Amino acid sequence: MKQGATSGILFGIALAGFWDGITLHSILQWHHMISNRVPPTSMTAMQLNMLADGLFDAFCWIVTVAALLVLFRDAKRGVLPRGKVYFGWLLIGAGLFNFVEGVIDHEILGIHHVRPGANWLAWDIGFLVLLGIVPAGIGWLLTRDQRRMVTQQFRAA
Repeated sequence: MKQGATSGILFGIALAGFWDGITLHSILQWHHMISNRVPPTSMTAMQLNMLADGLFDAFCWIVTVAALLVLFRDAKRGVLPRGKVYFGWLLIGAGLFNFVEGVIDHEILGIHHVRPGANWLAWDIGFLVLLGIVPAGIGWLLTRDQRRMVTQQFRAA
């Protein structure tokens, strides 16, 4: 895999997941991980939804740790990614995560929709396009030319 791709993609996945969990689950409370299957209409149902949200957050945390480990490994080897190309890998990771999670959770499994209600499909499609395809496409454009990648060599003091 190209330099910086693994940690960039992993950080992108984690950041997209954290944004979803914090913004859509907690702040806006538009949905929870299993709110289509277990509508949060009672305290018990809400507790199950919060548990599912917490497991989703734990997944994001584990991916963050994995991204850090890969980045530290690269630093130990003396090469750290920088610049637009690395940001592109972040966008690819975030966009792919949102697209895959959206298709699987929203459409195939139907465990939740972005914003339940009369126009749920429009919200789901908007999510797939604006937070999935667009960032991944911009990221791909930023990573196309690897000559933009600037690396730093770290020498032991």
